[in-house]
Amino acid sequence: MQVFELTIPYTWKGQTQYIHPVLIETPDNLFLVDGGYAGFMPLIAESMKTYDRTLDQLTGIIITHHDIDHCGALAEIKEAFPHIKVYASWLEALYLSGKRKSQRLHQIQSLLPSIPKEERAEALAFQAKLESMKHVTVDVYLDETWHADIWAIPTPGHTIGHISLYIPSLKTLITADAFVVEDNRFEIADIQYTLDLPNAIASIHKIRQFPIEKVICYHGGTVTENLEQRFDELLTFF
Repeated sequence: MQVFELTIPYTWKGQTQYIHPVLIETPDNLFLVDGGYAGFMPLIAESMKTYDRTLDQLTGIIITHHDIDHCGALAEIKEAFPHIKVYASWLEALYLSGKRKSQRLHQIQSLLPSIPKEERAEALAFQAKLESMKHVTVDVYLDETWHADIWAIPTPGHTIGHISLYIPSLKTLITADAFVVEDNRFEIADIQYTLDLPNAIASIHKIRQFPIEKVICYHGGTVTENLEQRFDELLTFF
């Protein structure tokens, strides 16, 4: 079992930002965990070269939740490599497949009447991006019993079917958006976009109970030092 952190740079509002999808390699499979925005397939392919891996070697893509920065590139990767299976929780699969309207789209539409006029154009542009997301069928529903050494841990809060991944043999936690790293601290991922804050806090309490030596945050990257202190500092505020 090996885990590789990818680093994908992009520009947002004139600043360079980064996301950190993850590769999980087992004796039989190569999984990509989350895949960035629409159009990010070439960026993912370039980052995979760091580990001498290629997109056509992927056997599966694990989507932790239906957010535009985590699954925007899913459809283009699946179209280019149809053999790749898509994995997600059954709740998030409803949104990925289009059987239910996007949670984030519901949220932005409900907020639009209260958004100041000077911010309305940006909100409408975000809404248009959400509406343009392509639907993809999920092949495998994930739960905690899915794989002996890759545990799909339900961590609802950011979205209702959000999962994080825990690899017991490596004592490694892949958080997705259960929490992020900002200014060298663990923080809730975009509280304004967290659909259920009490559940999000409960999820952090849940996953911190596992023996963890490495945390990989989609927003922030790898952290290995002072993990207990970082968890304590985060949860002190809630």
